[in-house]
Amino acid sequence: MRRLLVCQHVAHEILGILDPLLRDAGFRIRYVNFGRQPDAQPDMDRYHGLVILGGPMNCDQVDRHPHLATEVQLAQAAIAAGKPVLGICLGAQVLARALGARVTRNPVKEIGWYELAPTAAGKEDPLFRHLADSQQVFQWHGDTFDIPEHAVRLAESPDCRNQAFRYGDNVYGLQFHLEVDQPMIERWLHAPVNMRELDGMGDGAERSARILARTPDYIAASMRLGRTLFGKYIHTFHSRRRRMALPSR
Repeated sequence: MRRLLVCQHVAHEILGILDPLLRDAGFRIRYVNFGRQPDAQPDMDRYHGLVILGGPMNCDQVDRHPHLATEVQLAQAAIAAGKPVLGICLGAQVLARALGARVTRNPVKEIGWYELAPTAAGKEDPLFRHLADSQQVFQWHGDTFDIPEHAVRLAESPDCRNQAFRYGDNVYGLQFHLEVDQPMIERWLHAPVNMRELDGMGDGAERSARILARTPDYIAASMRLGRTLFGKYIHTFHSRRRRMALPSR
């Protein structure tokens, strides 16, 4: 059975709709919750692939969250070994940092539903060719990443130029959240750390109400895209199965 390491930072940010897709494909999933185990040191040699989820911290807060340095090292080890790697939101920023790119403050925070479009390269990508010319996706971020050297920029939004990248054929970073369903979004809006962030923007209650009102209009299409895109990505794991024999333990 193939083993997948998932780096988690807070309890409310989980694999979401990606979880059943991975389990149905025969993956054994091991979460390491760095919020509860900040000193954990997983061994990437024991896993066939890596997923790094989102979180409220940023990549520069290594003094407060030293596990971020651990995650950069995990990503570098997985990439060097040619293993499939997926980063979502903070996870995409960790991947960008692992590949030598900058992570900086985005000009505006994107929290809620925003327009996303594929780049010309995205329209040719095995995963992102399924993205419509314009589609509403769920976002929750204040930072952005530069596209790493030798990586391909795949998607953009009006307020954030770099929304996704591919490095090689096995590493994908997504700034946005295709893993969410409606109950997950509702939990995020009531998570204390997220409520504090919304309040700090000056329109917390109003923004939360707008997100809740818009979610029924967009969530079905978002989940269809997520299942398609993630499903195609899982084939990356399958195609590399014979090349990823793990050392015996």
